[in-house]
Amino acid sequence: MTRIAIIDYGMGNFHSVARALQAAAPEDDVFIARQPSDIQSADRIVFPGQGAMPDCMHTLETSGLRDAVVQAAREKPLLGVCVGEQMLFEHSDEGNTPGLGLFAGNVRRFEGPAFDHPSDASDAHGRLKVPHMGWNPVHQTRAHPLWQGIEQDTPFYFVHSYYAQPQNNSLTAATSLYGHAFCCAIAANNIFAVQFHPEKSAAPGLQLYRNFTGWQP
Repeated sequence: MTRIAIIDYGMGNFHSVARALQAAAPEDDVFIARQPSDIQSADRIVFPGQGAMPDCMHTLETSGLRDAVVQAAREKPLLGVCVGEQMLFEHSDEGNTPGLGLFAGNVRRFEGPAFDHPSDASDAHGRLKVPHMGWNPVHQTRAHPLWQGIEQDTPFYFVHSYYAQPQNNSLTAATSLYGHAFCCAIAANNIFAVQFHPEKSAAPGLQLYRNFTGWQP
């Protein structure tokens, strides 16, 4: 039986992730990790996150789980979700926040003439709202076992104002389009991470979680 730890450092939607994983892989042991020993004993790691990047990094630090997460990311299959993907990078423009630094790159905000400004009361001028919320097609830019059974340009559910911008383009595993193309999935060695929420993405999201539980990097 595979033991899959969902990291709970106080900022993730870990209950909905757990329900989705349990539905995708009912034969596996899916549990919430709140201690470093929980992460160390797991075979696979899911690293979710939601909310503001400064709060996520602060709560990860104060939870005492940061070192265990970094160590697991070097050794075990790890799936990052939403801010859990962003935290893998060096830096975020959100609050000028340092990340875990596992990958070179920055986390950027949706900005520019295509997007609403905070003072706008509506999208009357045809500009796109930030945060980006809703279903958006995901374009796979390279083959990967976690895309198995998921068709090209399948919509997944997004809720975010920021997106990762890897320094090395080969890290990108998929892009999506909102005002401009942006990286929405990364893959390297034993790590796969996505900006969208598989647990909110119906059958394709369950397929991605199912693929993760059987992935042998």
